[in-house]
Amino acid sequence: MGLNGLMMQYFEWDLPNDGKHWQRLRDDAKHLSEIGITAVWIPPCFKGTGQEDVGYGVYDLYDLGEFDQKGTVRTKYGTKEELHEAIDALHEHGIQVYADVVLNHKAAADKTEMFQAIQVDENDRQKTISEEHEIEGWTHFYFPGRDGKYSDFEWHWYHFSGVSRDEKTDTEGIFQIVGEGKGWADNKEVSNEFGNFDYLMFADIDYGHEEVVEETKQWLNWFINETGIDGIRLDAVKHIKSSIVDELVRYVREEFGEDFFFVAEYWEQDPEILKRYLESQDFDFSMMDVRFHYALHEASVDAKNYDLAKLFDGTLYRDDAKYAVTFVDNHDSQPGQSLESFVEPWFKPLAYGIILLSSYGYPCLYYPDYYGYSSEDVDYDGQQELIDKLLYLRRQFAYGETARYLDDERCIGFTRSGDDEHPVGCAVVISSGDENEKEMNVGSLHAGETYIDVIGYRDEEVIINEDGSAVFSVGAGSISVWVPKEKLEES
Repeated sequence: MGLNGLMMQYFEWDLPNDGKHWQRLRDDAKHLSEIGITAVWIPPCFKGTGQEDVGYGVYDLYDLGEFDQKGTVRTKYGTKEELHEAIDALHEHGIQVYADVVLNHKAAADKTEMFQAIQVDENDRQKTISEEHEIEGWTHFYFPGRDGKYSDFEWHWYHFSGVSRDEKTDTEGIFQIVGEGKGWADNKEVSNEFGNFDYLMFADIDYGHEEVVEETKQWLNWFINETGIDGIRLDAVKHIKSSIVDELVRYVREEFGEDFFFVAEYWEQDPEILKRYLESQDFDFSMMDVRFHYALHEASVDAKNYDLAKLFDGTLYRDDAKYAVTFVDNHDSQPGQSLESFVEPWFKPLAYGIILLSSYGYPCLYYPDYYGYSSEDVDYDGQQELIDKLLYLRRQFAYGETARYLDDERCIGFTRSGDDEHPVGCAVVISSGDENEKEMNVGSLHAGETYIDVIGYRDEEVIINEDGSAVFSVGAGSISVWVPKEKLEES
């Protein structure tokens, strides 16, 4: 990650299906570098169920927009060649690239097959609601458009653990595939929601099958060599055997070095569950700080009753910041999505002020929070000008230890002390209620200095006392970031 590393999730759910996204990313590389982005998380870049697929309905992991499959050569985002151009441009500007990798399921098979299965209760996958019987499911993947290039591996019913439909009886549901060594992953290895959350959607990949594990490793090797990516965002790990995730991470690190970055998406708010998962992985990668996202959401929708002093309770940000990727919103939480938990626009500057200016975690900037949302259903055009100010402050002033002031339900703050190379620091105050103020300490080395609010919401100047303390004000429902006036003029 490096000092003040900053990730950007460079996509959202409702991007236009124009095939131009890789071109946009390529053309934006220089600008992203200039504002301090050090890594870009790109959307799933392989062929999905159709051209409009966001990428999570995975069809062929080897097709990066190269083959005529599912009615299209390009993916929603462009062609394989354009993907390469975008990655090359980012690398030229010193930006790492993290690929979104979906290993839980496959979709839109080429052919159906007959096999034995048992239907289970969708709300308790341990509970059977039928006898074992023969069903017809979409499980045969042979990728005719690719015709064996890169891999001649074909997927069959025995490579999966469950499907969501029986074509024979035209029945929707969850069907657990029966056969030697088959079954859901052990309860200790996946989330226990719905009895056992191994099954999520489409044809669920069975990592108890040796051929599947071997093919997945071969694909990872091919994919990383083919694209030159620097890291992977692992989708939906709560539904995949934890021991397999660990095995795949170790495999990639052995092949591509210990610095290869992994962040896992385990959509869970319970800190104990996330802690246990991190322990099961030997604390070998980062995780999305889901609880912190929900705390920001809750604070934004119920400001009058939400206690800001408890904003960090149960978060990776507070307890395991070294492993936390902090985010305000993402493609799952935006309006209209299944995990909708949108952080209200008025609160976004406050939220970004926290994740961008504190020393905790690895912050992630969300594409539409900066550039605006594509969907007309989301009334939010982004706040590029304000986020640019925060990014500037991050580059110039957000260094050193963080001291937090969590002594008020409606007004919290923190200071950064600066370090040897950046001996300036800053003071950040946030109010979810009325205009407010907070006494904080920026260090006696700043005694006598004049601080001003760079965000521009406060006009007054603040003189730092001999002991390094001062009273910093903030507007109603707002954020103020105070820095030394003369250092601001120098930079």
